[in-house]
Amino acid sequence: MPSVPLDGESVPADGSLPAGAAAGAGTRPFGVYVHVPFCATRCGYCDFNTYTAEELRSRDGGHTATREGYADRAVAEIRLARRVLGSAEVPVSTVFFGGGTPTLLPPEDLGRILAAVDTEFGLEPGAEVTTEANPETVDPGVLARLREQGFNRLSFGMQSAAQHVLAVLDRAHTPGRPQQCAQWAREAGFDHVNLDLIYGTPGETDADWKESLRAAVEAGVDHVSAYSLIVEDGTRLAARVRRGELSEPDEDVLADRYTMADDALAAAGLHPYEISNWARGDEARSRHNRLYWTGGDWWGIGPGAHSHVGGTRWWNVKHPAAYAARLAENRSPGHAREVLGSADRRFERIMLELRLAEGCPVDLLDERGHAGAARAVEDGLLEAGAHAEGRAVLTRRGRLLADAVVRRLA
Repeated sequence: MPSVPLDGESVPADGSLPAGAAAGAGTRPFGVYVHVPFCATRCGYCDFNTYTAEELRSRDGGHTATREGYADRAVAEIRLARRVLGSAEVPVSTVFFGGGTPTLLPPEDLGRILAAVDTEFGLEPGAEVTTEANPETVDPGVLARLREQGFNRLSFGMQSAAQHVLAVLDRAHTPGRPQQCAQWAREAGFDHVNLDLIYGTPGETDADWKESLRAAVEAGVDHVSAYSLIVEDGTRLAARVRRGELSEPDEDVLADRYTMADDALAAAGLHPYEISNWARGDEARSRHNRLYWTGGDWWGIGPGAHSHVGGTRWWNVKHPAAYAARLAENRSPGHAREVLGSADRRFERIMLELRLAEGCPVDLLDERGHAGAARAVEDGLLEAGAHAEGRAVLTRRGRLLADAVVRRLA
């Protein structure tokens, strides 16, 4: 029996996919996500599958779950992916290193993982290759080495320009450092640079948020992601809210902050192409994230990483030690999987495509969905002109109420 209950059906030891899923490999866009689960410290709001060095030592003495050797384990899973997908031509259009903090690994280790993707599958000409980076873990030399390894896009976690807001979030970088990193990235020759922002942190004022937006714009980046703070169960932030030390984010304040962001970024030439993402032109859009939103295939490498191929979705064991043990035994690190039925796939397509600036086709909707779309147009949540042309496209007010609109349509 497994040590923890499965959330879906078991993944075969060799990682093999259902015949229908494997048969279509290569006919849809294909990306690779690489999860690097290491962090120097744990941010108070974070519930991602990440581990500090101390947390790893407490599990198994640090023998199999350290940063050293992680590239070898990731390469082993990439080779497993190649075996599972067989002889199908599956060129990789996007690669994204996330975490955690990928830049806690040496650029050469990240480059070795990227090289394995290229060796096993082949990178398409002009493939987008992104890594997330904590501003305190890079300098001009590190960024130059990342560029040499083949990375062409960076995403820095800025979160806020206000020191007291960063303190509430337990962020370990100093204000101004992300903007400095953006300048170094341009000097290193990176094509595209993103800054991540978070709004709605307890204690943040309108003036704080305006300053964060101003700082991000003046950094000269061509992409900004802005997310409302979510208080996740099990985090230090949730415990502080529960004890009454901090207040819950206010929904009306979050809506106002989103509107402020949309106005400020649009005025700077950054336009929304997805609810939480603004870009300076089509070339600056995250192609990897669009692959997720438009139903492409991807293989997730690393502990806890999720994958999707042809309607089959699976997720790896979460702890780095368990992940390493599976690969050492030449077994798939897959923990469980689910095969999505046609109704689930239609719902997910509506939910994800509706978030995009171009929306989703109205012909995806059933009879009740058509009626819901008509009411959403009347309520100012969907664009009337786009609806008349056969697409459901959110207005700005609709973006603020996207979940409710999805329920009407799907």
